[in-house]
Amino acid sequence: MFDIKEIRAEFPILERKIYDNPLCYLDNGASAQKPKIVIEAIHRAYSFEYANVHRGLHFLSNTATDRFEAVREKIQKFLGAKFNDEIVFTSGTTEGLNLVSYAWGQHNLNEGDEIILSVMEHHANIVPWHFIRQKKGVVLKWVEPRSDGSLPPEDVLKAISPRTKLIAITHMSNVLGSIVDVKKICDSKLTKNIPVLVDGSQAAVHINVNVQELGCDFYAVTGHKLYGPSGSGAIYVSRKRMKEMEPFMGGGSMISDVKRCSVAFNTIPHKFEAGTPGIVGMIGLGAAIDFIQDVGLENIKKHEDELKNYAEEKLTNLSWLSVQGTALEKGAIFSFTMNGSAHPHDLSTILDRKGVAVRAGQHCAQPLMDHLGIAASCRASFAMYNSKTEVDILIKGLKHCYNLLN
Repeated sequence: MFDIKEIRAEFPILERKIYDNPLCYLDNGASAQKPKIVIEAIHRAYSFEYANVHRGLHFLSNTATDRFEAVREKIQKFLGAKFNDEIVFTSGTTEGLNLVSYAWGQHNLNEGDEIILSVMEHHANIVPWHFIRQKKGVVLKWVEPRSDGSLPPEDVLKAISPRTKLIAITHMSNVLGSIVDVKKICDSKLTKNIPVLVDGSQAAVHINVNVQELGCDFYAVTGHKLYGPSGSGAIYVSRKRMKEMEPFMGGGSMISDVKRCSVAFNTIPHKFEAGTPGIVGMIGLGAAIDFIQDVGLENIKKHEDELKNYAEEKLTNLSWLSVQGTALEKGAIFSFTMNGSAHPHDLSTILDRKGVAVRAGQHCAQPLMDHLGIAASCRASFAMYNSKTEVDILIKGLKHCYNLLN
């Protein structure tokens, strides 16, 4: 059973007061709060089990290595990968997408080749491809969302041409909440030989992900949105694509033999994990995944869907508020602007004095802002520990903003 009181009790920060108001944290699209199990795992690792991983022969190193590598298997199962060596540890989605850009893109893309992107992409899934565009002369092809914020698979498939060499797409928009049917894109005959990279930063924390069922080649996740530590994350890379990649960072761990005149690389996935990794962060991420699975993603999704429906009704009833993104298939993410001259930064600042934490700005999605014709927006994004009471607090705060600014 999903008990919201029990869930909230696992997150110490939710007991805080901000300006004498209970904390109403609605900035989960940017980063989620951490449960006790994650905090305790980090404390234990640093206090009693810390040492560098791999290669060490002493007790602490072996213990840390076992804890660290156990997380790889947890992420493998969490994402539904077939093999645990298809999981490459990263500092987050941004590093994962850059890894693909450098380790795969630099060696498999040439001048005139096309990369298909959606206008909804986060900058992390745009800027690395601009690097390739500048260095290799590839062409970026953009697919625009529909007026409701949805991105039907057929719109992506229509953009494919004989020069298409990669599709890089978000699974869930961090601004609109729109969920993209990645499976239909991957299942199409048109994408049979085209690699599909998926930014799963937002989706993986809200819905069940199985990369084998999706059929994608790359799937990136970030730990801090999964209730884990910042600086932790991973990317799934199919074995087929692993064979097409070369390391883009050199150093310890990723090698098997180094001579004055030659170097031999380690086996996958270690050849893509140079240097001392974020050991404790990854251990914390493993604890976060345990927590999510104990609660159950189906239970989380059901709760968040109820929150989404409740918030959607309340927000759309505010005639002076414009909500961006009304797709039927979407997560509990709401971006909005207030009609008139009120700037999203003003709304965020006023709400903050009421203890309500929302995000204001371009949300690392400037092409989407340009497409929507707005300079910025406010965003309220929900997590498993949020409640309908907090939706009511948000609505009350927005009414206060309207009365104050109009």
